[in-house]
Amino acid sequence: MDEHPWRLGPRARLWFDRLLVGVVLVLGGVGHAAAGQPVAALLTVVEAVPLLWRRRHPWPVFLAVAGASVLQAAVEAEPIVGQLAFPVAVYSVARWSPRWQSVTALLVGYAGAVVAAVRWILGFGAGELTVANLAPYTVTISAIVTAAWALGFAAQERERYVASLVARAEQAERMAEREVELAARDERSRIAREMHDVVAHGLSVIVIQADGARYAAAKDPGVAVGTLETISTTGREALTEMRRLLGLLRDGDTGVAPQPGLGDVRHLVDEARAAGTRVEADLPAPVPEVPDGVALAAYRIVQEALTNVRKHAGPGATVRVRLAVGRAVEVEVRDDGRGAAADTDGHGLGLAGMRERAAVHGGTLEAGPAAGGGFAVSARLPL
Repeated sequence: MDEHPWRLGPRARLWFDRLLVGVVLVLGGVGHAAAGQPVAALLTVVEAVPLLWRRRHPWPVFLAVAGASVLQAAVEAEPIVGQLAFPVAVYSVARWSPRWQSVTALLVGYAGAVVAAVRWILGFGAGELTVANLAPYTVTISAIVTAAWALGFAAQERERYVASLVARAEQAERMAEREVELAARDERSRIAREMHDVVAHGLSVIVIQADGARYAAAKDPGVAVGTLETISTTGREALTEMRRLLGLLRDGDTGVAPQPGLGDVRHLVDEARAAGTRVEADLPAPVPEVPDGVALAAYRIVQEALTNVRKHAGPGATVRVRLAVGRAVEVEVRDDGRGAAADTDGHGLGLAGMRERAAVHGGTLEAGPAAGGGFAVSARLPL
């Protein structure tokens, strides 16, 4: 059973908004035009069309719909179908905009409810403009606005709650992995200390015995024979112990862990973004099959280039990663950071290592300050 809630995908959301706007245009624009109300039809179009951008730009869309509603109140005394766009715009602001914008939209909706009630009473000739006459219209419109705002606000709160749960789970997973890594590191340090003691003790005995044998050989060769036997025994014991400790270090390591390839470049991009770097990625999908050595070289070049961006490009730099596969694997990592003005001690081996990886596969690599600022790394690895 799928544990994730059902949601519309990006394409489905686009078509949903188009259908929503289309229904309003058919009911309002076409309907009003057929009824001989061209102004109402035009106002419906002006109010409904901005909803196509309500997910990406909810606040500007709300301002546009609210402005069209004010224009409608000035020229049309009776309700029109295009007014359905207003609660949708309020929902969108409450759903995807900051809190102050959603509260502002709600207050504007309440003010619009009063204005609409006044205009409708005067337009219908429903009596005098009194509180008793205004209340039913105002309360009804305000309830619609409040319901739209509440739905959007609840959806935003739920999304924030789910995001916080995901962040906590990821943090807990990272902490668990870190604890395992630290435990393994401590164990390796302990084994290294033991290995040092074994090797140092064995070699010390061997050196001392060898020196004694060298001096004793000239006077009593029999002593040298016994000393050499001691050296042999000590060396074998030290070698046996060292092999035992090395076996502990290898425990659990099969030696067949997969090497990263072109498909893992996306993980490098995600890690850089998680670290706060703005990254624009142009990666092939699906990832073509290339020789393992070329794929590993391309991965390491991107990895080193992104590391250099974090070290030298400076805060606020944006980096663009491009990976293309044709007759060759082409890699380009370009940033708009400090470029030639970056602080460096000149002793880094990253660029040299990237050039060596490219050369091993008969490729080329160019790296240096880019025209117009920033730094660029470009590699071509023939297939």
